[in-house]
Amino acid sequence: MSAGHPEEHHRQISGGWIRAAIFGVSDGLVTNISFLLGFAGADPGHNVVRLAGLATLVAGGFSMGTGEYLSMRAQKELFEYEIGVERRALAESPEAERLELRDLFVSRGIDATLAERLSVDLMRDPDMALSTHAREELGVDPTATGKPIAAAFSSLGSFAVGAFIPLIPWLWGTTGNPILWSVLFAAVGSVFVGGAIGNMTRRGTLRWATRQLVITAIAAGVTYGVGRGVGTH
Repeated sequence: MSAGHPEEHHRQISGGWIRAAIFGVSDGLVTNISFLLGFAGADPGHNVVRLAGLATLVAGGFSMGTGEYLSMRAQKELFEYEIGVERRALAESPEAERLELRDLFVSRGIDATLAERLSVDLMRDPDMALSTHAREELGVDPTATGKPIAAAFSSLGSFAVGAFIPLIPWLWGTTGNPILWSVLFAAVGSVFVGGAIGNMTRRGTLRWATRQLVITAIAAGVTYGVGRGVGTH
């Protein structure tokens, strides 16, 4: 790195587990506070609300995990199939693939002479040729097609964490005002989750914290109102 230019450090974000974790904890928090307040609004009793919250945590976590795994597994296999097609084409028709690569470079604005030289040089290395074709034609990095199992466990665990936050007041006893405490826990959790997302994406901690809090409040308020309106009788 030349003097005067700071070294760049990039985070590995292509595996899929980070997206799954962010979506999971946010979804778990919003889902369970909404579910808890919807049940609490109907006033079925403390134990029923607690059971509903626990059921939502377990069922939602496994639903998120299995859904994440299946979707990412399907995407990974599709990528691997298309990469395999490209690999066979490179082995069977190398010159045609080289010309295709050259034309791609030219279409991107690279000088024709330079594009010719680049295509020749890249085709000398089979791995580089495959990587370049996959990136240019498929928009896929052959070495980063996703990690379905990691994403599944990340989604399951993060959903459970998010869902557990508003459930805490319903676990420690049957006295007091668990609805109020659940709302407070969910509000604090929303601010923390939103702030963490904003910090990670570098798009504004306060803006993301506010956004997450508002979304959580709307979802919880609507379901509480429906619970109150419908009731248990």
